[in-house]
Amino acid sequence: MYGHVEKLAQEIKKGAESVEGVEVKLWQVAETLPEEVLGKMGAPPKTDAPIITPDELTEADGVLFGFPTRFGMMAAQFKAFMDATGGLWRTQALAGKPAGIFYSTGSQGGGQETTP
Repeated sequence: MYGHVEKLAQEIKKGAESVEGVEVKLWQVAETLPEEVLGKMGAPPKTDAPIITPDELTEADGVLFGFPTRFGMMAAQFKAFMDATGGLWRTQALAGKPAGIFYSTGSQGGGQETTP
C-alpha cells in the first residue's frame, strides 16, 4: 500500500538481474480496497507495475512473492490472489517451480517473527 515491499522487490530485481540470463518481471496483485478508503488511509497512487492474474504464474520458471504483513498475517489483497490460485495447485501447474517469499512489517515486532 505504501511502497515498502515494492522498494524491496526493486532491490531484489537488481540483484537477480545481475546474474547472466536471468529476466525478472515485477507484478502487483489487484487492490481490493475502494479508492475512497485508500484516500482516507493516505495511500499513494499505485505504480505502473501490471496486475498479475493467477494464470500468469505458469509462464514463470520460478516465483518470489513479496507482501506486507501485520501481526503475522499477509495483506488481504495478497491472500485473495493466493486463494484464486487453487486451480493451479489442483492441476499441479506450478509443480517443480522454485518459489520463495519476502515480507515487510511497519514496525519492530509487527509480525515478522511469526509470519511463515
